[in-house]
Amino acid sequence: MSEAAVRTQRGADAARTPDASTQRHRARTVRPPRWLKPLLFALCLVPAAWVIWALYSDFARVTSYLGANPITEAEHFTGKWTLRFLIVTLATTPLRRLTGWNWLARYRRMFGLFAFFYAALHLSMYVGVDMGFDFGDIGHDIVKHPYITIGMTAFLLLIPLAVTSTNAMVRRLGGARWRSLHRLVYVVAVLGVIHFWWAVKKDITEPLIYALVFGALFGARIIWLAGARRTGRTSS
Repeated sequence: MSEAAVRTQRGADAARTPDASTQRHRARTVRPPRWLKPLLFALCLVPAAWVIWALYSDFARVTSYLGANPITEAEHFTGKWTLRFLIVTLATTPLRRLTGWNWLARYRRMFGLFAFFYAALHLSMYVGVDMGFDFGDIGHDIVKHPYITIGMTAFLLLIPLAVTSTNAMVRRLGGARWRSLHRLVYVVAVLGVIHFWWAVKKDITEPLIYALVFGALFGARIIWLAGARRTGRTSS
């Protein structure tokens, strides 16, 4: 084989063999297995199923899964899971940036909707189970107790985020407007922590932990945004 033919063959082999960056890109864009989303969906429902069963059991079978005050504990339980799903939702992007697992973005909206689901369950526990749909007393509570006012405000801000979490609404609003609207999730997270902090009054250990976690997630986003702006100025 002539030298020119050898060089041609080597070039063809190199073209067929992906370099390291290409291999990393392929690894990052690999689609997760189809069963992963249904599995995550089912796992996200486990806390709700457990608290409903525990509440029923405590009242119907005189058990004590939720302690001496099961209604209050059920409210706290669902409120904490609202904050946890907000954390998972906000952590999706930093985790994707750090690991290169771009497929994580597929589940961000699902986690956000579960945050709304647990917030709605939390509110339902308060309105239906605790207050017995006595809207006069509920209105009095909202005016009298600032932590309830804050909690109601956070829930109201979650509603437009849940309503616009479909592909159709993303297309209708446009990417820029949709992203601007969904930045309200940061406001909701802050209000949620304040609601929890003011509700517990004495032992603030748990709300402080949530505040630190949200602070870390906010800080990571600020750092990345600042880095992106510096890069933009450098390249311009």
